[in-house]
Amino acid sequence: MKTFTYTIKDENGIHARPAGLLVKEAGKFSSDITITCAGKSANAKKLFVLMGLEIKQGDTITVKAEGNDEETAAETLALFFKRNV
Repeated sequence: MKTFTYTIKDENGIHARPAGLLVKEAGKFSSDITITCAGKSANAKKLFVLMGLEIKQGDTITVKAEGNDEETAAETLALFFKRNV
């Protein structure tokens, strides 16, 4: 299992566009990818569940990747967050 934390910098948080991109990026991996924020968790491969977290600017999230490509998934998603949100 690989985990990392990230504080959201985008003034709109994780809204529809970056959430859609995130789901697409997470879908490239076979590992289970979970995002946790404020005590709630969501599968990063499911758009509506992810949007239900209502992640805002300044929120700190924890991303957990677990599976056979977890290391690559965690590295790729960490870079995704730095570039997009």
